Formats: sequence, structure tokens, C-alpha cells
Amino acid sequence: MPQKQVPLVVIKRLPRYHRYLGELINNKIYRISSTELSSKMGVTASQIRQDLNYFGGFGQQGYGYNVELLYAAIGDILGLNRCHKTIIIGAGNLGRALANYGGFSKRGFVVSGLFDTDPSVVGTTHAGLTVLPYSSVDEFIMTEKPDIAILAVPKANASQVAEHLVSCGIKALWNFAYVDLKLPEDVVVENAHLSDSLMTLSYRMSKQEKF
Repeated sequence: MPQKQVPLVVIKRLPRYHRYLGELINNKIYRISSTELSSKMGVTASQIRQDLNYFGGFGQQGYGYNVELLYAAIGDILGLNRCHKTIIIGAGNLGRALANYGGFSKRGFVVSGLFDTDPSVVGTTHAGLTVLPYSSVDEFIMTEKPDIAILAVPKANASQVAEHLVSCGIKALWNFAYVDLKLPEDVVVENAHLSDSLMTLSYRMSKQEKF
């Protein structure tokens, strides 16, 4: 596979390609051209070809794309063929909702621990997981060696919790707290700022209303 610097915007489109290709397989469509895929996704055929060329192309002139092979290849690029041990920090409404989300295991993300500091929450069970006291997270990480921590904690605590988790060996964080984390460069952080998405939606609605 060619070693190219892949733009972040291309990487962010890969899950969408993967999802659409999965839907094609479910509908028993096993071959598709970039033009046909373009009409389904609302992305130009040229853009699709450019995106996939970062990873080797995959298409055949006069044939298009083998949907199953492309689906598997993108899954491999995204690391979905690996098992990612994951823990959730914060067992409030958001943390519990994330623990109950069945899509994690389908994509190789296995939630193995759920933690909170609230004594009234510790010991309760959600999605088969008993909420553990946050004070035990160090030992849990040392023993279970999770890859990813999901932060579902208040903004005021997020930076301190993130730094603590990194000091325990966590190398990837999915951050739902509305704060930008300042962590070492070798720590992968993906922010899921829900209010940013909502404000973007509001902006797009206001633009529509002007026409």
C-alpha cells in the first residue's frame, strides 16, 4: 500500500464509504462504478477516485469496484478487523447510552469497563457492565490493557481525567466533553463535540431560510 500523507478530510469520508458499501452488500449489489456510487453518496465520481487512490485505487477500468473487496479493504484501512478494548469514563446519561450502543461490538470495539466517581452509581449494572469506582481505573488499565477510553465526563473534569488516563497508558481518547484536550502528540484524540454539530445544523438551517 503506498505510503502517502492522507488528508484528514479523506480519512473522515472513509467511514461513510464503508457504511454505503455495507448497505450495497445487504442489497445484494456486488459491483458498482464510481459514477453509480457518486449518485448514491452525493460525492463526485472524481472525488471518490481521488480518495481511494490514496490507498491504491481498487477499481478496474470497465468494471468499476468489487463492492465486497472494497468494503473489506476500507474496513482494514480503518482498523475494523482488530479488536479494540475500550473503557467508558462517566456513567451518567451519556455514558450509559454509549455502553448500551450495540454498534461498538459490530465494529470491533469491545467495551470492557465502565467507571464513575458517584457512589450512588458505582455498583449499578448497564449493558452487562457493573460500574466500577474511578479509583480502580489504574489497576484495571494495568491488568486489562484497554486501547481506548471514552470520556463522558463534565467539562470541568475532562482535562484532568484525560491526563490521568494517559499517564496510566491509554493512547487513544474519544472525547465527548466540550473542551479541547492538550495531550502528548502520540495520544490520538477524536473530539465528539455534540453542540458544535448542533450549531452547524443551526447555521445551515439559517442559510436555507434566507432563500
